Amino acid sequence: MGGQNNGLKMQDFYVYILKCNDSSYYTGHTDNLEHRISQHMKGNIPCYTATRLPVSLVYAASFASRYEALLAERQIKGWSKKKNETLIKGDWQEIIRLSNQKNLSKK
Repeated sequence: MGGQNNGLKMQDFYVYILKCNDSSYYTGHTDNLEHRISQHMKGNIPCYTATRLPVSLVYAASFASRYEALLAERQIKGWSKKKNETLIKGDWQEIIRLSNQKNLSKK
């Protein structure tokens, strides 16, 4: 206990954003980032990116569980393109501002 893992490597899970050749973004999650990006780049995944090649990885974040990565994916997929680009830049203050702006417009 107490953070020990008895020599076993903890599994990482990732949320990632790909920029497609049409300047749109695709967000997904995986437990093997390198392999998944390779699959997208080769067109081996029959999804949004397959007709928008080439793609490039522009953002990735790791999580301790698949559930957390999936929640992050769903949250990001609900964001505007501007908010996605702000996340890619790492501008957390602007993300907060955009979130507050959206919340104010709902009232």
